[in-house]
Amino acid sequence: MDFPKFLLGDNTDYPSAIFVIHTEFPRFIINLENDEVEWLEDFDQHDQKELETEAEGLIQQATDFYDREILRYED
Repeated sequence: MDFPKFLLGDNTDYPSAIFVIHTEFPRFIINLENDEVEWLEDFDQHDQKELETEAEGLIQQATDFYDREILRYED
């Protein structure tokens, strides 16, 4: 089964948090309430360099995904 690239997450222990989960490498969870990112991967030095160039774009994609989903809920 293929999973979507991004998923929304909810947890009642964090009622004001807005979680977006990135399911592809490099996997991460971002809390859009405070922009805190939790990486779900262990990175070697090569991956670290790649991550530095990709991270900003991936986080922007996560934010755009959330905005798009909210617009769809409002329709």
